[in-house]
Amino acid sequence: MEWTNDELQRIGDAEELRIAGRKADGTLRQATIIWVVRVGDELYVRSVNGRSSAWFRGVLVRHNGRIWAGGVEKDVTFVETPDSPRHAAIDAAYREKYGRYPQEYVEACLTPKAHAATLKLVPAS
Repeated sequence: MEWTNDELQRIGDAEELRIAGRKADGTLRQATIIWVVRVGDELYVRSVNGRSSAWFRGVLVRHNGRIWAGGVEKDVTFVETPDSPRHAAIDAAYREKYGRYPQEYVEACLTPKAHAATLKLVPAS
């Protein structure tokens, strides 16, 4: 399944995204607010605290869950992309979208630790 143009626009323009992974029993975990970026027709999130972050570990339990952003609520699959060739483009998207924030916040999204905790959001079928 693919994102619609409207979903890409609304989520990509949203300042923040709420993300919740599914527990082993299929119920949703508590949602966490994070930044989201759009690169072409793809959406990405990163954990600035790396793979040990509680929300990140939570989404890896089943690699699916739900997001809320820009008025869109959607079930998604979380695709790990720690070695993505798109990291430079994802970094650029973070700099462009969030560059008005203190530099240390943006730079935290661009570290090797954050790269290792990059997830592509794919609409669930």
